[in-house]
Amino acid sequence: MEVISKFDDYPSDIRRSLLDLRSLIFQCALTLDVGDVEEALKWGEPSYRVKCGSPIRIDWKLKTPHNYYLYFNCSTQLVDTFRELYSDVLEFQGNRAIVLSVAQSFPERELKHCIALAMTYQRIKHLPLLGAS
Repeated sequence: MEVISKFDDYPSDIRRSLLDLRSLIFQCALTLDVGDVEEALKWGEPSYRVKCGSPIRIDWKLKTPHNYYLYFNCSTQLVDTFRELYSDVLEFQGNRAIVLSVAQSFPERELKHCIALAMTYQRIKHLPLLGAS
């Protein structure tokens, strides 16, 4: 319940974008059949975790009001792999986040793939490019 109330704290345009991203996360989990998604607040941000994956967080920051973020564990190969695969489509922040713009619809196909890699990370972390080609 505290996660849902967190969404109420966001400006309305941001809330819609983050809720769409949340929906995409749950949709990916269902498609991948990775089990239940644990939804909680971590560091004050909505966080999503499945047993065989690496946690995903989403958030918006007042200091960058036109962007919102999809965060990944920075000690994984996830963002480096995403950058290798999608640097022509996605924007990144270091080795921890995908940066999305409120002014643009998010690239659903690429984000689904990134989310899928994160949700299956424990199974694929030993593979070159996490098994993506």
